[in-house]
Amino acid sequence: MLLLKAPRLYECPMSFPGIASSARKPHMTIAYMVMVITPLLFSTNVVFGRVTISEVAPFTLAFLRWTLCAVILSPFVIRSLPQCLRLVRQHPGRILTLGFLGMWVSGGGVYYSLQYTTATNGTMIYTTSPLIIILLERLLFHRQIRWREMVGIVVAFCGVGVILFQGRIAHLLSGSLNIGDLGFLIAACAWAGYSILFRDERMSQLPILALFGLVSTAGSFLLLPFAAFDLVRGAAMPTTALAWQGIAGIVVFSSLLAFSGFQFGLRNLGASVSGIFMYLLPVYGVVLAVVFLGEKLHTYHFAGIALVLGGVLLATFPVGRMRKMRVPTA
Repeated sequence: MLLLKAPRLYECPMSFPGIASSARKPHMTIAYMVMVITPLLFSTNVVFGRVTISEVAPFTLAFLRWTLCAVILSPFVIRSLPQCLRLVRQHPGRILTLGFLGMWVSGGGVYYSLQYTTATNGTMIYTTSPLIIILLERLLFHRQIRWREMVGIVVAFCGVGVILFQGRIAHLLSGSLNIGDLGFLIAACAWAGYSILFRDERMSQLPILALFGLVSTAGSFLLLPFAAFDLVRGAAMPTTALAWQGIAGIVVFSSLLAFSGFQFGLRNLGASVSGIFMYLLPVYGVVLAVVFLGEKLHTYHFAGIALVLGGVLLATFPVGRMRKMRVPTA
């Protein structure tokens, strides 16, 4: 999964049909189409993961995912090798932290959690990561939180509570928590931290695909000991066609195409517009879980989804920037 709140690092000027030449109109149309599909690609991760963890141990699955991504992205790393080596020498701890948060916790941790919870629950809990970014920026950088953001955060986390405790007061009072749901909450916090670090200006010295390849390499390096342990203890390994189909789906659709699609949208539509499309992610995720995994929606799911999505929209929707957008003229 990726940020609902787009990184500042990749913000670019908005282009409007009324300003751009007519030759760019088809290009903009393609960008909008790509951004409609991109959240769908991101949401396939929990679906592929839910199916594949019955065939492959969770941390082995994460190791294969990010190793294959690193291999595929290696030409971009090699092309920028001097800059990559300089960044590693200057900030080795930051690169490893990105690999740990983004690939270890938000990779292996997510697949581990999917053994104990549903894709529906995981998708909705993970959706709160933009709100956790706001809270972390407040703690780390003394960022001011506006009233709309605070209300949205409270509403969204009430929705998470409804999902965690299945809408039952008895579960709340007993402190009964599903370990998988708790794992997704930890992963959402990790992804928020990863997102803040990834958009740091010190990372901007690398082209985006080279940086993504470098971080994927760091993640696969950190996951290697756990994948080796899975192998030694006789955990499930990818020996079936279903397992490799799931891995291929995660690598191609959930990782490379999803990430590339989002970057394409950022460069052509700007961060504000691209970020709005990412609000489709939980909708796609829940629909995919119901259609392809046969998961059932309960009353508490509807209540939790409404609160989480409503809170995220309230807290992060770029109202001010949207007001500044000029209406395209023919």
